[in-house]
Amino acid sequence: MQRSSTSRRGVLSGLGALAAAGAMGAGASGCAAPAACSPGCAGKTRLRYWHLFGGGDGVNMNAMLDAYRAAHPAIGLEAATLQWGSPYYTKLGMAGAGGRAPEVAALHLARLAGFAPGRLLDAFDLDLLADHGVTAADFPEDIWKRGAVGGKQYAIPLDTHPMVLFYNTEVCEKAGLLGADGKLKPIHGAEEFTAALRAAKKATGAPGLVTETIGGDVIGPWRVFSTFYSQTGGKVLSADGRRLALDDAKALKVLEYMAMLADEGLCPRRVDYPGSVGVFNGGKTAFYLNGEWEISSFRTTKLPFSMTRVPALFGRPTAQADCHSFVLPHQTDRGGETNEAAHEFVAWMLKHTVEWAKGGHVPAYLPTLENPAYLKLQPQSEYRSVVNDVALDEPAWFAGSASLMWIELGSAFSGVFTGSRTPRNALNEAKARLRELLDTPNPFGGAK
Repeated sequence: MQRSSTSRRGVLSGLGALAAAGAMGAGASGCAAPAACSPGCAGKTRLRYWHLFGGGDGVNMNAMLDAYRAAHPAIGLEAATLQWGSPYYTKLGMAGAGGRAPEVAALHLARLAGFAPGRLLDAFDLDLLADHGVTAADFPEDIWKRGAVGGKQYAIPLDTHPMVLFYNTEVCEKAGLLGADGKLKPIHGAEEFTAALRAAKKATGAPGLVTETIGGDVIGPWRVFSTFYSQTGGKVLSADGRRLALDDAKALKVLEYMAMLADEGLCPRRVDYPGSVGVFNGGKTAFYLNGEWEISSFRTTKLPFSMTRVPALFGRPTAQADCHSFVLPHQTDRGGETNEAAHEFVAWMLKHTVEWAKGGHVPAYLPTLENPAYLKLQPQSEYRSVVNDVALDEPAWFAGSASLMWIELGSAFSGVFTGSRTPRNALNEAKARLRELLDTPNPFGGAK
């Protein structure tokens, strides 16, 4: 999963373009998929697939696509990699508004509520998907349900990409934090985690933990907060995503803990995203809180590390996450061989997600989690049980990966780490920003 340089202005500009496209309806074809078929698909059933996977994810996705092509000589698969974040969603939305979109595309599941299902997206034919061996029973119930709107299934989950805890095995061994099996000893509660960080700092002289705290579009502080706050059982928004639901007492408990980590020198105050990767790569910091996709970074440098679920510091063993999913962008004439090919493509990709898991993501297709080839992946399979405990944003048009909410709350909570805001001030600022988002009309119209 790539990090984007998406700015608040860029997100707002993208929303404006999408709103305009929605108003124009089928006339908005400027960003639609090209009509001409590439030479390689002549005489074949054409299947166009848009996605936003670059870096290590892009390598793994391309390997899956090459394998699909080899197994389906009668399908002319044309895959396009577009720029991550707001640029991707703007182009995909305008293509759907024009009704001339690709047959299949990738979408972050937590963004589904704001992507106008029924207008910019077409629903899956679940009977057709079942014909190709994939049903709702193959997925965690909560993740599957997030793909449904109005009784129809608009998104089929590919994976979940949660916050995890990376740990340097050499530093943790020196600090006495590993068990006889060479894995991190279980950590229960915030006090035990704090004690582990102190032991690591004593062993190396470096902060025990690193995570992203600053940056132009910093979202790390939001993701840390969301992980710990979800463990308290608290919700940011109501279940329908229309009302503020932050619990002040639970939120302050988490924010005060985040502030303590920086105040005590257990976590650096000011480190941007690339800097956080660099600090952990330096080999003196015991723990790194981030998404699992950075596994490729540390394997490249041959850092001695492993990964595990984020410990349950505040009660429940949940972790902030989003999910990549497959969607069917709206086509005015969807149907026939191309639509069947789209459903078969999604089913085939799900059944071959061992390759996808190499990049750290946890497959959402449950049979993969029992596949011996997946279980041999280390440390990827170590945290697979988190698939049942992920905390996705409540369904709101402004939520999900690369969203306004992540940018706004990431900035508000950044001050807790840097010391520029007290926990109370950060919470007040976050609530004010959320109220502003809630009061902003959905650019697609309809419910907020």
